[in-house]
Amino acid sequence: MTPSNPFPVVVVTGISGSGKSTALKVFEDLGFFCIDGLPSGMSAKIAELILQQDSKYRGLALGMDMREPEFLDGWELALTELAEMGITPQVLFLEAKQSELVRRYATTRRLHPLESQSLGLDKALARERGMLNPIRKIAELVLDTTDYSIHDLRRVIQTKWTAIEELGRGMRVHVISFGFKYGVPTEADFVFDLRFLPNPYFDKELREQTGVSKAISDYVLGSDVGAEFNKKFLEFMTYMLPLYADEGRYRITLALGCTGGRHRSVAVAESVLATLKKKGYAVTIEHRHMELG
Repeated sequence: MTPSNPFPVVVVTGISGSGKSTALKVFEDLGFFCIDGLPSGMSAKIAELILQQDSKYRGLALGMDMREPEFLDGWELALTELAEMGITPQVLFLEAKQSELVRRYATTRRLHPLESQSLGLDKALARERGMLNPIRKIAELVLDTTDYSIHDLRRVIQTKWTAIEELGRGMRVHVISFGFKYGVPTEADFVFDLRFLPNPYFDKELREQTGVSKAISDYVLGSDVGAEFNKKFLEFMTYMLPLYADEGRYRITLALGCTGGRHRSVAVAESVLATLKKKGYAVTIEHRHMELG
């Protein structure tokens, strides 16, 4: 059975305690039919049942993780069976820093799925990361929820997934601007330090603006250093990305940092976004600390 318009199937997975249940509630609000704790081997059967109906649902969101003992064993088979139906599931992978996950487990007093008398929580989480790494590598979107409240996570998923859904398939590039004083994004494949660029913070007329404004962009990228760097950096990115695509990479996350994440990193990130869009890349952007810097 191959649908003429493939039904969107989203797999929500990741490290235990990282917010998968909240993510599924977001997809439910977006009009998806949601199931949590599904054995991976049942994915195709559930999708077929939904497809056979004149469904009012926008898509299908499946929560899968290590609570199901056969999750990893059935993963490849599930992908194959869905592919035979003309469906390639999109994967949302959630994670968080070890210390935050431990704190969350202490708050809820729940056991980790891999925890046992011989395996404590720290080691169970570490083992889970290693086991899930192959799935993380093919995910359309990886979210580090360490610093997110429930409301933050809901907002980010709604914004990002809507954007990704519009991009179609192929390798995706996610560009993050950030401030080093708030911490480096852990999901980044590449981190670039832009603190050598001219800093608008020291100009009182520009300080309160952000890197999305033309005035800040001109200040940062219009200088001799900024213009030369931007030219060479964009050349580097457009040279590098096709090589990763040829290697079968599904996703690249670029993190561009300055001190506060408000001016320089934002201006360069916007320049990267515009260039990669012109080149036909599926690219999304996140200014993580722009309103904090």
